[in-house]
Amino acid sequence: MKKTICLAAVAIFNLLVITTVCYAQEVKPDTVKTGIYITSVHDIDFKQKEYTVTFWLWLKYKNKDFDFLQNLEVPMAKTVSRSFATVDSSDGQIYLLMKLQCVMKDSWKISNFPFDQQKLRLSIENSQFDSHSLIFVADTLGKHYDPRFTLNGWNIDSCIIYTGTKIYETAFGDESLPKPHSEYSAFRVRLNLTRNALGLFWKMFIGMYIAFLIAYVCFYIHPDGIDSRFGLSVGALFAVIGNKYIIDSALPESTSFTLVDTLHGLTLSFILIIISATAYSLKLVKKGKEKQAKRFDMFVAQAILVLYLFLNIYFISQANGN
Repeated sequence: MKKTICLAAVAIFNLLVITTVCYAQEVKPDTVKTGIYITSVHDIDFKQKEYTVTFWLWLKYKNKDFDFLQNLEVPMAKTVSRSFATVDSSDGQIYLLMKLQCVMKDSWKISNFPFDQQKLRLSIENSQFDSHSLIFVADTLGKHYDPRFTLNGWNIDSCIIYTGTKIYETAFGDESLPKPHSEYSAFRVRLNLTRNALGLFWKMFIGMYIAFLIAYVCFYIHPDGIDSRFGLSVGALFAVIGNKYIIDSALPESTSFTLVDTLHGLTLSFILIIISATAYSLKLVKKGKEKQAKRFDMFVAQAILVLYLFLNIYFISQANGN
């Protein structure tokens, strides 16, 4: 009888130990200390919303089943290529170092283009182990990108690394889960960029401003030169439209009203005002009020120039400030 009681006690004790171990494993997933060093960001394709990043990635962990050589997942990556990898397991843990190049897809904010600021994002996950088994811990020592590499046309403001949880509203076919919900730990990188915009701005908009000035010159042509005045204004109108189509062809599609749309719309509106003022001036000339037509031209010319300059400065400063 005593032997039976002892065996029962041992069985209960073992069950408690197993339950405690399982619970501890559930609430304390294995950690993976992860660090990154970006060596290059290039081939930024604004139209296709993608860029290429080259970086060193290292991971330190104890669970051999994680096998990041096979299970490494880079969400939002169009392609991932590994040029180098080394594994060291001599110190009771696995130290994996590899060099990767990824073509990343991302979304651009173009409302203030070319005075835009962009955030290039990169994240790392393990495709086989969720957040109940694996948690990333960021290695924050040292710099996270090579300060010597230059990104043509951009300034790097900061590089931030952090960890989080990526939620998927699916069970990936696992019928044992009570609901279609999965959570995976993620190691994330955010590279904040600002554009060197001044030179690009003038390259893009110089044609538009010259077209406006050509239309503006109409006020200094004699009011009875109807063909010259209307010809210059209409030509300037089509030049601005052409300039806008050229710029739009280099930008991704957007449903929002951007700075490019604002400045071109503003210029087209003012050229339309110039054409309307020319028509009214011609009407005065036809009535024999030539002096009045000249005074009207000079008044409208000054008003249009001041208002056009003010609105351009306002919209550009607003975009540059954001």
